[in-house]
Amino acid sequence: MDRSANAAGVLEHSDTGAQENRVVTEEEWLQKWEMRNIGFHKEQGHPLLQKYLDVLLGGRSGLRIFFPLCGKAVDMKRLADMGHHVVGVEVSEQALKEFFAEHSLPYSEEPVPEIPGAKKLQSTSGNISLYCCSIYDLSSSVVGKFDGFWDRGALVAVNPCDRQRYASLMITLMEQNSSYLLVTVSYDPTKHKGPPFYVPESEINSLFDALGESLKFILRLWIRGGWERPGAWGKCSMMSCTGLPGFLPEKGDWLDKMIGEMEASVQGCLNSARIIAMEELLLMSELCEVPKLKTIKN
Repeated sequence: MDRSANAAGVLEHSDTGAQENRVVTEEEWLQKWEMRNIGFHKEQGHPLLQKYLDVLLGGRSGLRIFFPLCGKAVDMKRLADMGHHVVGVEVSEQALKEFFAEHSLPYSEEPVPEIPGAKKLQSTSGNISLYCCSIYDLSSSVVGKFDGFWDRGALVAVNPCDRQRYASLMITLMEQNSSYLLVTVSYDPTKHKGPPFYVPESEINSLFDALGESLKFILRLWIRGGWERPGAWGKCSMMSCTGLPGFLPEKGDWLDKMIGEMEASVQGCLNSARIIAMEELLLMSELCEVPKLKTIKN
């Protein structure tokens, strides 16, 4: 396993294998929904968002929150119920309709004049607006700007060749004081072609370099947890895990203590961060290491 340390001393995989040139087509994503190959969907919401929701909201109310490549994420309903306005984008109309159906939410459909062939599905309450189109067709003139972003399964799902285009779009959608919660994945990229794709911390810094000093630090949660569902993103040998106390099927007092100490060491920095990146550790069958949490300052 070929890894190198970045400037902050964090180990990264330097060989991305075949991922660099990997391209997943829109048709392939649509097929995943049609064939129900959607292990990436979390029916109970994402534990990292539950834990760091206060960091995203920052004590503010009535925020506009963006869910890129939203699928039918149940967290959209939760945030809308809290009084926030949620906007999502997803190429699969099936996923969006399932979201409204599963939450018994009445909605209306209307075309998006600025984007040929696109639709906007909006709850009758008006606080959930989901766009069915390519994310690259969006702009601030269409959807406005946002106070908060929940990027789980988006940056790691876009094709590697499109990452800079994606990050540049996200930056144009940010309000001045927006908060961006980003979840990436950690595993040996030579063992899996993706998605999800491996995006090292050094590349995250490069992608969002236009923010300058606004990118205060990256919070990396590298905690080994209990096994979750196998092949979460398709047919592969990986199993994903969470890294939070209370969500670990197999944990001991030593792990609780370690997590608590590491979280306490970074809590003081959270309020000043513009982008917070968290990693889900994807364990290959032969990988049983427990990397350390790092706080990286630019």
